[in-house]
Amino acid sequence: MRTGLVPTMGALHDGHRALLRAARAECDRVVMSLFVNPTQFGPGEDLDRYPRDEAGDRAAAAEEGVDEVYAPGVAEMYPDGFSTTVSVGELGRVFEGAERPGHFDGVATVVLKLFTRVRPDVAYFGRKDAQQLAVIRRMTADLDVGVTIRPVETVREPDGLAISSRNVYLSPPERQAAPSLHRALLARDPSACEGELDYLAVVDPDTFTPTQPRPGALVIGAARFGGTRLIDNIALEEAS
Repeated sequence: MRTGLVPTMGALHDGHRALLRAARAECDRVVMSLFVNPTQFGPGEDLDRYPRDEAGDRAAAAEEGVDEVYAPGVAEMYPDGFSTTVSVGELGRVFEGAERPGHFDGVATVVLKLFTRVRPDVAYFGRKDAQQLAVIRRMTADLDVGVTIRPVETVREPDGLAISSRNVYLSPPERQAAPSLHRALLARDPSACEGELDYLAVVDPDTFTPTQPRPGALVIGAARFGGTRLIDNIALEEAS
């Protein structure tokens, strides 16, 4: 039996549904994890106000044919005395890792724990979180985890905005400006972004080291629109 895992922090949207549908199409058993992981949030970030709707998430999972929702509590995942952290080195310290120190250590640690608990054959992750995808691929390869990592394409609104749980934070004017991040990536032009740009760069998709524009490279960017920080990326072929 082929088991697929879709790790989520809840607040399900069409991007999550795309992951669930891919898993349902390819696996005999689909497990969705539902856990807002505190170790990937830094001081002053939005852990306390991160959108939560467990009943709605369970209903959406049922609609997409999920066989099991795994929703552990914080004490179950991080019992008293827990002290182990997984780090992938420099890959986890650049770009998003530099903006959010410790974030990817938290991601790699919780994903490895989910893998050891659920024992999936395949795990599904969105390409929108491209650096997260690279971190998980590196961790899985380095530690011989034996789980196939299956990326799923970014789901966008009609105006190009990448769908994200944090989009609900945007005010109407911020929501109107937010698609400019995608336009800036397409043009490789920082001035096209109407938010406060943190970075815009062309990188290797596996190492996240800056590279010259070439087929397969990623154009990545992050920007703040009011109090909401959004990330996005495109494959360079999409921009050409």
